[in-house]
Amino acid sequence: QVQVVESGGKLVQAGGSLRLSCSASVRTFSSHTMAWFRRAPGKEREFVAAIPWNSGNTAYADSVKGRFTMSRDNAKNTVYLQMNNLKPEDTAVYYCNAWRGLDSYWGQGTQVTVSS
Repeated sequence: QVQVVESGGKLVQAGGSLRLSCSASVRTFSSHTMAWFRRAPGKEREFVAAIPWNSGNTAYADSVKGRFTMSRDNAKNTVYLQMNNLKPEDTAVYYCNAWRGLDSYWGQGTQVTVSS
């Protein structure tokens, strides 16, 4: 059974930084696209960033471009989301997704709260 586990979320002040981690137990991790999504209170889940299997062109939502950086370490079956210059509107539960073909696996999420 595939497990996706996020960690690193916490309370941080506006302007601060945080790094989220996501590990996936999927056997073919290195061939999966990995992505981060988030859901703010009262809002729909939205795309944040995605990185392909070969760490090629990483995609970002316009709202986080220039502030967030996603990376992956295939040897550790782990992806990271470095978040800088955090804003109160970044407050959300952040979810990690592992995707390949028809397979899509989600974690339980990690809470990020940015205080003003």
